Formats: sequence, C-alpha cells, structure tokens
Amino acid sequence: MRGVKKRIIVWFTLGFLLTDTLFQILTITVNAAPEVAAPSYIVMEASTGQVICEQDADTRRSPASITKIMTLLIVFEHLKSGRIHLEDQVTTSAYAKSMGGSQVFLEEGETQTLETMIKCIAVASGNDASVAVAEYIAGSETEFVKLMNDKAENLGMQNTHFEDCCGLTDSDDHFSSARDVALMSRELITKYPEVFDYTTIWMEDIEHKTAQGTSTFTLSSTNKLLKQYEWTTGLKTGSTSKALYCLSATANKDGMDLIAVVMAAPDAKTRFQDAMSLLSYGYSVSQMYTDENKDPLPAQKVEGGIEDTVNLVYAEPFQYLDTAGSNLNEIEKEISLPGIVTAPVAEGDAVGEAVYKLNGTRIGSVSILAAKEVEKAQYMDYYKKLWGLYLMNR
Repeated sequence: MRGVKKRIIVWFTLGFLLTDTLFQILTITVNAAPEVAAPSYIVMEASTGQVICEQDADTRRSPASITKIMTLLIVFEHLKSGRIHLEDQVTTSAYAKSMGGSQVFLEEGETQTLETMIKCIAVASGNDASVAVAEYIAGSETEFVKLMNDKAENLGMQNTHFEDCCGLTDSDDHFSSARDVALMSRELITKYPEVFDYTTIWMEDIEHKTAQGTSTFTLSSTNKLLKQYEWTTGLKTGSTSKALYCLSATANKDGMDLIAVVMAAPDAKTRFQDAMSLLSYGYSVSQMYTDENKDPLPAQKVEGGIEDTVNLVYAEPFQYLDTAGSNLNEIEKEISLPGIVTAPVAEGDAVGEAVYKLNGTRIGSVSILAAKEVEKAQYMDYYKKLWGLYLMNR
C-alpha cells in the first residue's frame, strides 16, 4: 500500500511538471513576436518609449520617404516657436519643382499656404513640397538638412545621417535605422499630436493656381493602413529601389499609442501586413499603468528659510508599460522625503521621489519638487519671527 502511494505521488508530480512546462511553452508561443518578412523592425510604446519587440533594429538602411518624418518634426518645431505660421505663403522654386519621384506637381513660382504644403508632405509624400518648405524655413535645402541632422543627434539617433529632406537620394551617406525612425516618430507624435490632423487624411483636393490658370489636384494618402487597420493614426511610408519598402506606422487603441517601424520589406503589400501584425501583437501583450499623481503631499520642513515649510508637487504623472501579464493592482507607491531641507530652496528643486514597485521590484519613480522658492533667512527675518512669537504669547 505504501508503494502505491509513492507511485501516485510521483505521477502527480510528473503531471504537474508537464502541465507547468506546457503552460510555459504556450505562454512563450502566445507572447512570441509575429513572423514578418521585413528584416528590420521595432515596436515602441510612444508615451514611455519602451520597446515591445525588435529585430535588427540598429542596422543602417536607406529610409526613403520616411525621412520626411524628420522634415515634419522640424516644421512643427518652427510652428510652435512662432517663427512660421500655417497661413504663411510658401513659394515653389525651380529646384523644388525639379524633384522627381513622389510629387504633387507644384509649378515654379506657385504659392501655397504652409498648411497645404504640410498636407502635400504628410498625405501624398510630395518631394517638391518638402523641398519648398525646407527652403522657406532655412533658405536652402542644404541648411535645412543641417537642422535635421542636429535634431537627430539631439534625439540620440546614433545610426542616422540625412543628405536631403525627402529621402529621394540614393547616397550611401543617407541612412537611418528602425530604432532611430521610431525615436523621431515618437518625438513628432508626442510633442506635436496635431500632426494626426494631417496623417489621417485619406483624400483631399488642393488647388494649383499658376500663370496657366487654376486646376484641382487630389492628394491621396500613401498609407493604406488608414483603410486596413482601424486604429491607424499615421505616419509615413517610403520606398525606393535601394530602400525597398519602409513604413513608420502609428496607431491609437484604448488610449495607447504604438509605433511600428518596418524597413526593407520586399513589397508594398508586405510592409502593411507586417506593420498590422506588429501593432496587433503590441496591443495583445501590453497593458498600461498610469498614476496621475493628484494625491496631496505633505509640506516639507525647511531649515534656515524665511518660511518654515514648502509645499510639494509631483514632477509628472507616472506610466508603466507591462508586457508580462502582471497584476498591475499589486503596484505599490512609496513616498521618499527627507526629514528636513536647508534653505535656500528654488522652485522646482527635486526634494524627494515617489517610488513604484511591483512584487517588490522597483519599476520606476517620479521626482517630487518644491512648489515655490524659499529664500535663506537673514538676520532681520529671524528678528521678525521672534517678534511675531513674542506678540502671539503676550
């Protein structure tokens, strides 16, 4: 009888181990990134910049027209600064008109508003419009490209160098990588979400007004995902014989923005299918934890200041992207503050931090800042304090 019990225990244990192993295999299968044809890709969550999956994401490749993501980024930066405006009139030069490839057939001397030019770039991938805008902002395409490369360096795009503003060149010195394209895409859509007003246009008519008269031209989006994937918000396609077929695809589902970059896909249909597969995978494994940090914080004691305490504020909300299927209800928040700080305290000084942990492991933090300045107390300040205490205790 004792031997029977042992056999039962052994079989039960083996069964449990086999079941657990099978569960792990199934979990790996479910969470495995999809098979795609493109040799280089990356999926990134926009608000956190966290990479969900990637393959060969740092190899330098010709980016073709997804170069225009950086062109648009420079345009929107200049708009925000007030140096240019959407209603500005942009004139097409002979050089801009001479651009081949994808174009909207602007004539030399033709003027369009900057907003119309943005549509020509974002919707129809107009090389002529890109160069016209570059010349308007920087005086020449060469000077504009310097701004592009400066911005790429600023964003930490280590495998990128631009030679033109539209990606038409076949130069080996014009290159980027899937990761770098995701980085500039993230910068554009998080800092300037108004770009979606243009990248979600499927078709729109513009008017050419030239010496030959007025004619209508229909802008048609090069991004077929707008009709194929319901959560699509953008962003930019590109293709040349050297680059093959590229795409930086953005989508928003349940408030989460994902970026899927595909480079060197073998054909147009495949790049869109790859992007849809990657976006669907990203959403299937991702869940976002957000703490808006609206809860009150205690006043911080200040030593040697004209005031004895200073109010505190969080630097920003906290966001955490989980791709492991964790129970986000188990996230714990700990407030870490010093017992006392010494004046002077400047507004915005980091005083402490809110630390977030999941299952005991730190997953991130948010700085806690002084809400206002507290100057160092001088002799007269101490005298006033003592006099005030004297009057209160009379």
